[in-house]
Amino acid sequence: MKNLGQLLSDPMAGELIERLVRYAKIETTSDAHVEAIPSTATQWDLARLLVDELAEIGVEDVSLDEHCYLIARIPASPGCENATPIGFMAHMDTSGEVSGKDVKPRVVERWDGRPVKLSEGRVLDPAEYEELADYSGDTIVVTDGTTLLGADDKAGIAEIMAAVRHFLSHPEAKHGLVEIMFTPDEETGKGMNLFPASKIASKACYTLDGGRRGEIETECFNAYEVNVRFTGKSIHPGYARGKMVNAVSMAASYVTMLPQAESPEGTDGWYGYWAAMEISGGVESAGVHLIVRDFTHEGMTRRLEACEAFAKAVEARFPGGKAEIQSKFQYMNMRRKLDDNPIVLERLFEAARDVGAEPYSKPIRGGTDGARLTELGIPTPNLFAGMHNFHSRHEWASASEMVLATRVLIKLAELWTR
Repeated sequence: MKNLGQLLSDPMAGELIERLVRYAKIETTSDAHVEAIPSTATQWDLARLLVDELAEIGVEDVSLDEHCYLIARIPASPGCENATPIGFMAHMDTSGEVSGKDVKPRVVERWDGRPVKLSEGRVLDPAEYEELADYSGDTIVVTDGTTLLGADDKAGIAEIMAAVRHFLSHPEAKHGLVEIMFTPDEETGKGMNLFPASKIASKACYTLDGGRRGEIETECFNAYEVNVRFTGKSIHPGYARGKMVNAVSMAASYVTMLPQAESPEGTDGWYGYWAAMEISGGVESAGVHLIVRDFTHEGMTRRLEACEAFAKAVEARFPGGKAEIQSKFQYMNMRRKLDDNPIVLERLFEAARDVGAEPYSKPIRGGTDGARLTELGIPTPNLFAGMHNFHSRHEWASASEMVLATRVLIKLAELWTR
């Protein structure tokens, strides 16, 4: 990797690794089944630690509200008071798909390119994860294989905190008003539902919730969640012929109707999907929880209509049973609003080039709080944070990419003073 030695010897490298390890050890798993924000009490633990750390760094304007939204402000440097205010954002929660409790991060310095033994027979092997092979010689942070790491998005938090410390310890650094936003429940899709957007002064914002060096994500899925409730008829199985309607069988039948070729594991790039995330219940009542994703409104309409058609087909297959469907909007593709504000991306690409992270654009096969913030009128693209294998026991993070991401933030703040 170009400039690897220089990046790993950067004074920020050690700080970033220490922060990621410290934050990763704090359980912040969110719960999609809980409507309250935050959905889990553990997210407060990280939020309160960050409040304390911001105060120790010297940030005076810090607030943590009743819904666990943490907002901090760094005043403009002398002479830059009229610069456009900008924001940096990351989320505190981790995915509920893999345990985030008792995370045991391990730092592998100057990784030698060979498979990394984790625990319980698990191995982080470049033969299986091809992208890893590009990072020989880098310092990486890994899990012990029993939990996720939580670099999604604690790597982003670490980078923002390191940039804040830089601003406060280097008075010569040029920047306008910089707002820091740490949010709960991004992984549940509800993280921005109660966000106090009216209190934000930023005219542009940047999320740090992406992968490898140079990635700049300028569009995301349109996203819905779909819940289908199946109602059957229960009777003793020994006397069920012609009488029982099994809601579990109805739910299973519905899931098999989802086209496998348009599943998450069957698509990439700009292709959308249906994904059954949970199935639960018994003979009398069962449910299926889906997420539905597409990059275009036309594609999303087609998918939602198909969800309705699948439900009717199940009802027809199981006479006497009933299928009720509810769909709920989560977030929209941010591309159009970013296109309406080209300077937001122009400065991001310029900052990345200036620090040696040759930028390239790609879609997010998911979403960020930035997509929701963009809807609210503050254009917010996503940039790389050095995290890999998100939501996985094989999650890992690159120290060199974390340094680069932090340098991009510092340069961005300078560019917005022009």
